[in-house]
Amino acid sequence: MPSYEPVVALLRGMEVLRTVNRLSQASVSDIHRLTGLNQPTIVRMLETLIHAGYVMRDPRMPVYLPTGRTLELSAGYMLHREVGIAATPVMTRLRAKVGWPSDVAVFDGDAMVVAHTSRGEGRFMFERRTGFRAPVLATSLGRAFLAFCARPERERALLLAARSPEPWNALARDPTAADAAFTAIRAAGYAAMDDAYAAREYGGLASAVAVPVLIGGVAAASLNLMYLRDAIERGTVVERLLPVLQEAAAELGTAVAGLGQG
Repeated sequence: MPSYEPVVALLRGMEVLRTVNRLSQASVSDIHRLTGLNQPTIVRMLETLIHAGYVMRDPRMPVYLPTGRTLELSAGYMLHREVGIAATPVMTRLRAKVGWPSDVAVFDGDAMVVAHTSRGEGRFMFERRTGFRAPVLATSLGRAFLAFCARPERERALLLAARSPEPWNALARDPTAADAAFTAIRAAGYAAMDDAYAAREYGGLASAVAVPVLIGGVAAASLNLMYLRDAIERGTVVERLLPVLQEAAAELGTAVAGLGQG
């Protein structure tokens, strides 16, 4: 148990900073919509963050931007880098076997952070960079992770997603539907990308399926397989390629479990 009650003002300030950092540029209304904090509190937190050097106000329009100082906050964060290094040979072999690229991602509160991608190892029209934050309920990566992660992590992720208006986050506001969806994913052994997200990000041309990277039966990361919808149907991907993807995830799980053990 913690020795003291949490400092509420600090928690609110961190939530505002995370929102500005997530959006790259954010108005007070944007922050209110995503955090639920009242606008006077948001302005006070923004002014404090400006004073501390983590946020700046755009002189041309009423939006706030993160400064380079925010990079200091992630200087000690190594998990996604370590997972990316461990995943690289596994994903290179996977791409050679199936011909389609993959991403591996780790959970970071309200998103999956891409630790490594094999999209650049061959011809694929949709690039994605390491460090990209994939929304948890829109992507196969996020859905696969949430279905197999510890319940407290899933509940916190759904609480954050429920505040966001994107159509795929409606699931977070319906606990019964969410439980049913994650039960179905566990039964199937994989998750699929949300169709509305595929339409927005890829013009409906590409999609993905993903499986969890498990340690002791609990998700530590997730691994997807991207594909072009006019080249192969999801049913064929599941029938022919899902076992290979699951084998790669199991191999990666063994590698990830050994991180930090010397």
